[in-house]
Amino acid sequence: MSRASLAVERKILHLLHGRKTRNNLREIHAHFIRQCLHQSNQILSHFVSVCGHLNKMDYASLVFLQTHSPNILLFNSMVKGYSLNGPFEEAVTLFSSMKTHWIFPDEYTFSPLLKACSGLYDVRIGQCIHGEVIRSGFELFGSVRVGVLELYSTNGRMEEAKKVFDGMSKRDVIIWNLMIRGFCKRGDVDLGLSLFRQMSERSVVSWNSMISYLAQSGRHSEALALFQEMKLEFEPDEATVVIVLPICAHLGAVDIGQWIHSYAESSKLYRKVVSVGNALVDFYSKCGNLETAVQVFKGMPCKNIVSWNTMISGLAFNGRGELGVELFEQMMNDGERPNDATFIGVLTCCAHAGLLEKGQELFALMSTNYHIDPKLEHYGCMVDLLSRSGCMKMAYDLIRSMHILPNATLWGSLLSACRTYGELELAELAVKELINLEPWNSGNYVLLSNIYAEEGRWDEVEKIRLLMREKSVKKAMGQSVTR
Repeated sequence: MSRASLAVERKILHLLHGRKTRNNLREIHAHFIRQCLHQSNQILSHFVSVCGHLNKMDYASLVFLQTHSPNILLFNSMVKGYSLNGPFEEAVTLFSSMKTHWIFPDEYTFSPLLKACSGLYDVRIGQCIHGEVIRSGFELFGSVRVGVLELYSTNGRMEEAKKVFDGMSKRDVIIWNLMIRGFCKRGDVDLGLSLFRQMSERSVVSWNSMISYLAQSGRHSEALALFQEMKLEFEPDEATVVIVLPICAHLGAVDIGQWIHSYAESSKLYRKVVSVGNALVDFYSKCGNLETAVQVFKGMPCKNIVSWNTMISGLAFNGRGELGVELFEQMMNDGERPNDATFIGVLTCCAHAGLLEKGQELFALMSTNYHIDPKLEHYGCMVDLLSRSGCMKMAYDLIRSMHILPNATLWGSLLSACRTYGELELAELAVKELINLEPWNSGNYVLLSNIYAEEGRWDEVEKIRLLMREKSVKKAMGQSVTR
């Protein structure tokens, strides 16, 4: 290649990897086409790599398909791009295509290829690739071993993962984290914790992951104790804050939550990371400290849809439904587009505040203006709102009009209101639906029997008892007659 061509190539590579210029893919592409470098595997592999980092694999694919003689560098860049963004099947297809071009894979092929197989959640394909790794002689390469371990641990095949793990003479923190994640996700949290304790070196990711796994398994006190231990070794990051604050709210550990708030402000996490502010709003709302939650929300320099949703739901949770509706309207005025979670929050506000007409208006607005199909949660809010307002017939009609199958929670909500307001006819219909949904639940039969007894329909009471015998449903000891 001439000196002039080398200079052009360096300039293109500089544009591709420049922070301000790398997004201008079409202009860069046009530039190297004009320079007749559109068949340069060196240029194309870098171009495809940047496409992968920018999640522009459709564009990368078009460029790749126009290449006459792709080499291993270009194939590897394509495989890595698909391993980052998907579709993961394309990485496997490219690997097969390499053979037709008589191009032999190397360690830089197998590492992202195995990662793509982990994303497929089809361990059989991954096992085939693992076989190719062994046949090609790359099983001892560190990055490839990490890929094999991730493949098996992601798919819950911890026996195979442990074989790979035991065969490693050097295990870095990534390896340990993968093993811990694999065991914890399979439900073996004690084994994951045991491995965590064996680590000679831990990263903040190690701590965050173990705290999170303990919390997910309901071991909140242990999770909080581990956080206290972590503080002696590592400074919490934004992920730590987001993980630990819900634990504090669950345990009522207000003092630790307040310490985290103070730390988030002093470390500027609160100002830099919107999820930290969201977590603080959620924490104070769940602890009943609505005043501080509102202060944090108002003080957030940047808000996203989650911020608004969290504050609206917090107001609903604390019985300030009217303020929640006002905040929703402020959000709309600020140009933030609501999502389905927003409507769950604001409809809950309406239910708690008894704002029937406003709730009906918003429920209609959700579909007509924002094209959001109501989910069970939205219907649940509306049934709750209508039932609380004494509109049981409207609630019943709404359930009957649903485009999705109503669940026991909806019928139970209607039933509770019917019994409160003495609507025994609708209550009977609701209980019958509950029996269809939960034929094993003796409580539903008892409720229907009680409704008949209240009306003096003793022959129907006897029929219920016979039905329970036929279905082998036994009345639970101490069964309450209310839901």
